[in-house]
Amino acid sequence: MKQAEAIKLLKLNLGFSDKAVKKLVFFHNYLLKWNSRYNLISKSTEEQIWGRHILDSAQLVKFIERKNASISDFGSGAGFPGLILAIYFENKGFHVKLVEKSPVKRSFLEEISKKLKLKVQILDNVYLSDVSADIIVCRAFKKLKEIIKISREILKKPHNIIILKGKDAQDEINNLSMDQNYSYKLKRSMTDIKSKIIIFQVKK
Repeated sequence: MKQAEAIKLLKLNLGFSDKAVKKLVFFHNYLLKWNSRYNLISKSTEEQIWGRHILDSAQLVKFIERKNASISDFGSGAGFPGLILAIYFENKGFHVKLVEKSPVKRSFLEEISKKLKLKVQILDNVYLSDVSADIIVCRAFKKLKEIIKISREILKKPHNIIILKGKDAQDEINNLSMDQNYSYKLKRSMTDIKSKIIIFQVKK
């Protein structure tokens, strides 16, 4: 997907402002600059950043209905989806935590956050840091079983979990052991007809 097409969808379908889009363009260019030196994303996906990474992450705004919420992105990598959400929800009372174990990727997140003047918190360990939030988001983090385990054992308050998954999403859910505190729904991805978005509602 080309930049112009992605920006059109970001504005018309997802409500990104002109200011937010300008920040996404800067982010895209800065990511390519870093990726020439470090392997933040696969080199083979560099020409697909707008569709495969940015728009794929941005579509999660459709499923975040709460106001003044806190968001934790487990395994943020180069900022997907957490940094994209931070750009969208800037000045809307959201607190965003980006959790990433790689020192190089954390350095990138720190640098780009400063340049974009985003107030995000960058953490290094989902098991040891304070990752508690109203909404957990994940993209290419871990298997559902481990994400649910973290939800049960580490997160202390009711929360939602929004996970970008591939075509095997339902099979992974079927293999889970969940109690009555967990309910879910599946939504179709706008960037890949075979992919799904899993939304868990968790009571505590």
